[in-house]
Order: sequence, then C-alpha cells, then structure tokens
Amino acid sequence: MLGQVNNEGRLDPKERHEIGTRVRRPLFMRCLYRASIKKRIKHTAHLGSPQTQRVISNDDAATMQQSFPMNGGDGPHSYRNNSHFQRQDMNVSRTMIEEAIAKKLDVKCFSSNPFRLADLGCSVGPNTFIAMQHIVEAVEGKYLAQGLKSEMPEFQVFFNDHVGNDFNTLFASLPTERRYFACGVPGSFHGRLFPESSIHFMFSSHALHWLSKVPEELLDKNSPAWNRGRIHYTSGPEEVSHAYAAQFEHDMEIFLSARAKELVVGGMIVFLIPALPNGIPASQNPYCVMFDLLGASLMDMAKEGLISEAQVDSFNLPIHVASPEQMTEMVERNERLTIERMELVDSRSKLVGPINGKECAMCLRAGLEGIFTQHFGSGIIDQLFDRLSKQKLWSPPTSWNQATKKELYCLLL
Repeated sequence: MLGQVNNEGRLDPKERHEIGTRVRRPLFMRCLYRASIKKRIKHTAHLGSPQTQRVISNDDAATMQQSFPMNGGDGPHSYRNNSHFQRQDMNVSRTMIEEAIAKKLDVKCFSSNPFRLADLGCSVGPNTFIAMQHIVEAVEGKYLAQGLKSEMPEFQVFFNDHVGNDFNTLFASLPTERRYFACGVPGSFHGRLFPESSIHFMFSSHALHWLSKVPEELLDKNSPAWNRGRIHYTSGPEEVSHAYAAQFEHDMEIFLSARAKELVVGGMIVFLIPALPNGIPASQNPYCVMFDLLGASLMDMAKEGLISEAQVDSFNLPIHVASPEQMTEMVERNERLTIERMELVDSRSKLVGPINGKECAMCLRAGLEGIFTQHFGSGIIDQLFDRLSKQKLWSPPTSWNQATKKELYCLLL
C-alpha cells in the first residue's frame, strides 16, 4: 500500500502539496492528461497488422542510434540495482493514479479487448513492473466497482525503451504471477510507437527530461550558446538555457502529438518527471546541481591531464528540467490533450537519515555511464563518480547543500 515505509522506498508519501504551496524539500509535481472528448466515438485497433506497422524515418533511425540507455544487467552498477530513488518517487504516484482511474476513466466507452497499457522509458525493471501492476489492479477495481466483472478485459502491457535497452534482463525479470501479457516496443518515444487509438493508459517515469539530441549550437564555437567548460546549462549563460529549452519544446511537441494520436478517446496519460518551479534558477535544483558538479569534476580531471578540455567543451548532457509553466504551455498547444490534474509531491521528506553521497552517485552512474563512456571512454568512469561522491557533492558548503533547503520540484505528468 502507498504510504507504508519499506526498506526500498524509505519514505512516507502522504505529504502532498498543491501547486504554489511552499515546501522545503525536493518535490515531485504530477500531472494527469486525458484525450479531449468532443464526441463519444468508440475506436478499435489491431496491433501488428500490416496496415499499422510503424515506418521508421531516417531521423528516427538517427535518434535511436544516438540513444544511451540505462546500465543493463544485474551487476553492482546496473540500473536494476541502483534505481531506488526513482522507485520511491514513482511510488508516490500510486494514490493519484488510483483516484484518477476510479473517478475519470470511463471503461464503458472502451470497445476493444484487451486493455492496453504502455510504459514509455521502462528501462530494465523492477520499477516498471511495480507501476504496471498498480495500474492493472486499479483498472480491475474500476470494472468491479461498476458491476462489470463479466466484462473484465485481459491486459496487455507494452514496455518501451530505446533499441539499446537491455530487454533481455527486462523480460528475464518479469513477475511470474503478473496479470497481463507483456510485449517489448523498442524505439524512441520522440515519435510514433503505436497505431492510432490503440493505447488506453500511458505511463512514464523519469524519462521525459531526456532530449532527443544535444542542441547543435552548444558545439558551435561561433555561437553565443557555445557551452565551453560546462556539460549542462545549470551555470551557463542565457543563450545555453534557451537552446536547451527550445530543443525540449521541439521534442515535447512531437512527443505529445504522437501520444495524442495513439491514445484511445477517454484514455489517460500519467507522467512522472523532474521539474523546476517557475522562477527558480537551475542552480537551486538538485538534479541540475549534480550535473554541474559532474562537469566540475571533469574540468578538474582535465587540469590534471586525465582528459582534455576540448573533450569537455564538446560534451553536453541532453537533459532538460522543465518548469510547470513550460509544460502547461506545451500541452495547451496540443488540441487533443488537456491537463486534468497537476500536483507537487514532497517525495523525500520522510527519508530515513541523510542522503548518502555514494548511493546517489551510484544512481547517477547507472543512468549516465553509457553517455559518458561513449564520449570519454571507460577509463575515467570509476574516478569520475568516485570524485562526485567524495569530493564534490556532499562536502559543505556546496550548491547541493544550499539547494536542498530551497523549493525544489519534480514533475509528474
């Protein structure tokens, strides 16, 4: 049950905040989207038919080739064993999902069977399995509450991530007692993944802050957005921040357009992503602070001759932490989607003890090792994240310690 303290989550997520409420710890803001319903039109779709096969464009293929999935396998640096922070944040969404399904999901308007769910950016588990099981149980509860036990559908879950994702580990770890049929959907969610009107419920956790690519102007020495000596926009000039924001808006417009086409009328979308409160600088966001400190560690290594400064200058993390205002504007541009609910959630206010620097660095490594290895090589990885945990992140006074005392938000959409 959501709200219970467990060994994995270590939190009490009962404390939730409406937008605008001042808090003192990192938050998650969550938002529920639904397809705008102008007419009660029942849609049916058949997945896998020749008429609905996805055609991959050259742009799609390039995006997939540039993907950097989370660390696979089951080793000490794997995402599977270092994603408990994401899990505790994800668990907070359970109550909202249950309430939304109970109050707003009109299962009587669905004519297709099975009931199809999709997790966009699923990685390798176990977080995705926990989320999908919670959603299936909530939908089953809705059918029972409406006296539709005899019409209970079968469930089909589509696990989506980049083609480089470790799907072998994902499917080898599937719960044996799951109440759904599992399918893998490799490909970038910055484009179409499913036939029109085929998915009833879409979910994504800690994935939408990834851009499809690094803004090109960041690597142009003649551009005011050249991000010399940095790997993120956290402490960069306005031109760098604007380049990131423009790329995010471009990607999100494509993403929302694709999802609006794929969602059945009356379907739901729930996203959980990091976010920055309106008017708050990136230097006060814990995620951005960590990216900045990684960049500082790289510059220290460059000064020591372990890497070159040119390598740092030519590397940027394709990650953007959006504000609620920015996300709201993006959704409002899409005429087929509407925001049903948006919340700020203090997911870490009940953490047991101080945040462990090594533990946090391991979580970052599980998510970022691939992209750092591709650019700098594997030889610096151990030292880079060791420096992050021991020298930068947790030794006061640092930006991190200052940031954790201010308003920090994360966004669930």
